[in-house]
Amino acid sequence: MFIVSAVALSLIGLAFVHSAGSYWGAVHYADSIPFIVKQGVYTAVSIGIALVIMKSPLTSYPKTWTVFYYAMILLLIAVLIPGIGVVRNGSQSWIALGPFSLQPAEFVKVALIGKLACSMDKTSKKKMFHWQHFGLILLPAALIMLQPDLGSAVIMIISAFVILFIAGYPLKFFTFLGVGGVVAFIALIAAAPYRLDRIKSYIDPWNDPLGTGFQGIQSLFAIAPGGLFGHGYGNSRQKYLYLPEPQNDFIFSIIAEETGFIGATFVLLLFVVLLVAAFGIAIRTKGRHELLMVAGMGSMIIFQTFLNMGVVSGLLPVTGVTLPFISYGGSSLMTTWLAAGTIMHFASRRKSIG
Repeated sequence: MFIVSAVALSLIGLAFVHSAGSYWGAVHYADSIPFIVKQGVYTAVSIGIALVIMKSPLTSYPKTWTVFYYAMILLLIAVLIPGIGVVRNGSQSWIALGPFSLQPAEFVKVALIGKLACSMDKTSKKKMFHWQHFGLILLPAALIMLQPDLGSAVIMIISAFVILFIAGYPLKFFTFLGVGGVVAFIALIAAAPYRLDRIKSYIDPWNDPLGTGFQGIQSLFAIAPGGLFGHGYGNSRQKYLYLPEPQNDFIFSIIAEETGFIGATFVLLLFVVLLVAAFGIAIRTKGRHELLMVAGMGSMIIFQTFLNMGVVSGLLPVTGVTLPFISYGGSSLMTTWLAAGTIMHFASRRKSIG
């Protein structure tokens, strides 16, 4: 069911990238490649990479994840260098590659989970607490925050903490982290006033309806009128320059507007099936390394889904986080399928061993 859900979500993504981004692309990128063409290429390449990862024995080797992790660290450093990193929407997070671009912060999420799971596998439960684990987490987190990209950093850290929790870190440690996280969150807001504006717009988006509250309000204007069955595929009103870049972070708003409560619930249920299937695979794995790897990858996908849907529905403050498998973007889609390919690798390995 895992692979069926993943493919179904990607096909839904293709359909709604076309619907949501058609008008925006025609107005803003009239001379460039249409979103649906790019997303089709991204999807084909991503699934191809996932199949390679699924079949390759290198996926099980700790050295593979070590090389991948440090390669992504180098790219995170490179993206901060003027002339290499490209600034978009206030963040220097991309490396331009002709008509395409690469976002290292996306790939490092998968790399960290793999490296951390391998590292934890070598750690005895009697010596569970180890500063190396925190170094592995804090180094990419700090580099991502320099871009800045709070959403990617939060998803990466939460996924890493899931691995620490499953591995056996004591509950008092997470209590300490919770307190430290609140302090760090306040410090991050103080360091960048625009984050405080986002908190204010989350509490009352109508306080600045044409500024920080604009996206949240327009997203609700898309979701609420959708009703039970929606306006029909391709009939969104908010995609006509009301909701900025609707094919990206707020694509779920367009899905809800065009397919209504029924369609939005169907997408949500596909993610639930994906979550249950991923953790079912994790529970049935043969070793600690496999368990931590699959649980970490599954947690990353699902937490990012929760964060995105929370933002578009007004339950959480606005932050730039894509909807896995569905939102437009090569780096995001490839990262999600990298995680999916890793999960499928250990699922197929379990079957071959058993």
